[in-house]
Amino acid sequence: MENLSLAQRDQLPDALRVLLAEYPRLHWENDPGFDGLIRFWLDRHLMFRRILGELQSGTKALLNRNTSPDRYAAMVARYGGMFVKGLHEHHTIEDTYYFPRLAAKDARIEKGFTLLDQDHHDIDAFLASFVSAADTVIQTSRDRDTLQTAAGSFQTELVTLKKLLNRHLTDEEDLIVPVILKYGSADLG
Repeated sequence: MENLSLAQRDQLPDALRVLLAEYPRLHWENDPGFDGLIRFWLDRHLMFRRILGELQSGTKALLNRNTSPDRYAAMVARYGGMFVKGLHEHHTIEDTYYFPRLAAKDARIEKGFTLLDQDHHDIDAFLASFVSAADTVIQTSRDRDTLQTAAGSFQTELVTLKKLLNRHLTDEEDLIVPVILKYGSADLG
């Protein structure tokens, strides 16, 4: 049996990519159904990716001693908080509102939404480690040597989180956008 856990899969299984075959990513923006909801959804995903990128760039700058500890700690606090809060809100809305409605539109991909919901739980478990590493960075910002070590550990967390989140967001887009392009979004609010 195929391991579909977030940490193990390279993409959605073919059985869940049936609508993606009909609506390939390359043509999404040219589709007349590419409306405000899809754009909003993709923009939120882009925001999460950008925040992680900023955290990685800032951490690299600190590790290379190209930024001050205070500036770095403030950046981690700001972007880390935005990231965790925003991701929790985004996932809660998807799990409670969008996923049930989208899953009902096409039985062939219904299991994909169960998989995405499980991804959210997997990401939540990893976010606890991310928050702990971020807190350590913020709390050690007064001692440069300790901060350098903490930032190195945080960078490792960021690399892992980026990989997991990108896999999840890509799979979510590959499942959701084709559903909306095929069936519309009028009943989604």
